[in-house]
Amino acid sequence: MRVLSLAIRVLVFILFVGWLFIWFVMPTNTYRHQWLPKIQDKSRHSSYFGSEGTSLLMYTFPILFIAVLGCVYVHIERRCKEQNVKIRGNDNGLAMWKRPGFVKGPLGIVSWTELALLAMFVALLVWSFATYLNNSYHNENEWESRLGTAAYWLGVVGNICLVFLFFPVARGSSLLPLLGLTSESSIKYHIWLGHMTMAFFSAHGICFVVYWAATHNLSQMLEWAKTDVSNVAGEVSLVCGLIIWATTFPGVRRKFFELFLYTHHLYILFIVFFIFHVGISYACIMLPGFYLFLLDRFLRFLQSRRRVRLLSARLLPCHTLELNFSKHPGLKYTPTSTLFLNIPCISKLQWHPFTVTSHADLEPDTLSVAIKCEGTWSTKLYQTLSSPSAIDNHLQVSLEGPYGPVSTSFLQFDSLIMISGGSGITPFISIIRHLIYNSNSHQQIPKLLLISAFKNSSDLTFLHLLLPLSGANTLENFQIEAYVTRDKSPKDENPQFRTVIFKPHEEDSPATAILGPNGWLWLAWIICSSFGIFLALMGIVTRYYIYPIDGNSNDVFNLSLRSFLHMLGLCLCIVMAATAAVIWNKRKLAKEGRQIQNVEGATPNASPSAMGFDNVGETELESVPFEALAQSVRVYYGERPNLPRILLERKGENVGVLASGPKKMRQEVAAICGSGLAPNLHFQSISFTW
Repeated sequence: MRVLSLAIRVLVFILFVGWLFIWFVMPTNTYRHQWLPKIQDKSRHSSYFGSEGTSLLMYTFPILFIAVLGCVYVHIERRCKEQNVKIRGNDNGLAMWKRPGFVKGPLGIVSWTELALLAMFVALLVWSFATYLNNSYHNENEWESRLGTAAYWLGVVGNICLVFLFFPVARGSSLLPLLGLTSESSIKYHIWLGHMTMAFFSAHGICFVVYWAATHNLSQMLEWAKTDVSNVAGEVSLVCGLIIWATTFPGVRRKFFELFLYTHHLYILFIVFFIFHVGISYACIMLPGFYLFLLDRFLRFLQSRRRVRLLSARLLPCHTLELNFSKHPGLKYTPTSTLFLNIPCISKLQWHPFTVTSHADLEPDTLSVAIKCEGTWSTKLYQTLSSPSAIDNHLQVSLEGPYGPVSTSFLQFDSLIMISGGSGITPFISIIRHLIYNSNSHQQIPKLLLISAFKNSSDLTFLHLLLPLSGANTLENFQIEAYVTRDKSPKDENPQFRTVIFKPHEEDSPATAILGPNGWLWLAWIICSSFGIFLALMGIVTRYYIYPIDGNSNDVFNLSLRSFLHMLGLCLCIVMAATAAVIWNKRKLAKEGRQIQNVEGATPNASPSAMGFDNVGETELESVPFEALAQSVRVYYGERPNLPRILLERKGENVGVLASGPKKMRQEVAAICGSGLAPNLHFQSISFTW
């Protein structure tokens, strides 16, 4: 396993370096005037792939091949994890590069590694643009001509940003876990790339408009060429991109989140008209990222069509609720994973991300999430479940995910400090349950200190969610310091919470992985088969429909129609391959007769106590699991945690520091860990801000 894993990582590194080398040599005269004409001359006479063959070979195939290798690697890593075999060595030598570099500013909290990669990417863009201009300005003296040339190369450089734009938002892609990333932590990369992409494309469009106006040729704005660049399509794509871009700025996004969410669906028109604008041959350069995103999006769509069985809900007095779903035992996920929920009776269109609080092995039949009422959607859900009739109702729920890291890194530390503010404690619930499971399995676990800050005394009931309902034993080396900032003393020493048991519905089913327990191998098969079918289909279409026209020297095939046929073929191949894989896994589960053993309270004849609840309705907070945990809790009223003292005085050679919650709190923790005053501190921020 280790040898195979190492071989895959080396091969991926070689392929990726080769792919990046192409981007570095593209602006040079050697590539443009010597290599590219020879390649185009051979591909142009191909009766099967035409001019698209070069782009598919150089830009699309390497990344898709890396994605397939990534799927195999992640599958191996998960199997090794199940067998407690470690395939990755310690990365203590890179600890310095993982420290926070910048804490405040428009980039947020970024490590030195991220800063270095960002600087190299910006250098690539600047170098490409400067080289393109330098090689194109030799025979141009008039400013209008130079402006038109600069406008063209601005669009080319913007396309480099577009190449990477969709990788961070492909939640189920293997490229993110291959790099040790998650979809949540990669959102900021998507934001950075989106700003750069639209900045270049906006400059590209503005410069061309000025160029056409200066040369008295504004009629070019209305041109849709048959065999060349379509200006109208480019303008439509740019307008869609500008609308999306305008809603992404923090002030607009926070105040009008639904507007931000719905306008993002204009990405479909943005990409479609972009391909019409540049042609499918040039669009193949950005195809890999969009291809993987499109595949991931369709798989998420298929999963969202299933109704998941909701077993129960716990309503806490701090306006927080925990939803417990039935889960297939084969569904595995790691701590800090997230899933997306849709509840049609609240909103048919909105999907909201929440942290998974349960543990896949400690609670093999249950999938749980905690929801803090902080917005319209969550408040309406809490009110719906608080109504007296909720206990007799059935709640229809769909979900996507869970998504999370392939492996966990916090077990490598000697001690672990988790700092949370308010609802930021939710990702730590899954970590604590993971440590409980490892402790019960007699595995070595780090010493744990949880520091939680709450506004009011009622928020202390959040701690009731730390332990599962099964009453699992708490940790030995576990300390909790809770700080209540607004209350000087306890307000309610016996808070109550309400438990709601939902009736089962015949259309509901347990939560399962969309591609089964071997989902990564199935994803590799889908990528290979869909792309293979796409090549075969387009080869046939090109050979027997496009080439007879394109090969005729007196006529050229319509560029827009050519692009449309390729887009249609791409979508059809993804749909066919993904649907076949999903149906196969669904039938396989049914054929093997895997009957899901739900928690007993989910059946009509089972008692609520079988699910771990003493009774349905009002229950005191001091239940059996919480009594075992209460011995480790120290509550401080009217105080805020002294983070510099707590962190800098922490002893140990290898101390992990996790922070989740308000932005200012995470920045303060990052500044302390990145100051260099305590080299034993290793910082990680957990943020689910979308």
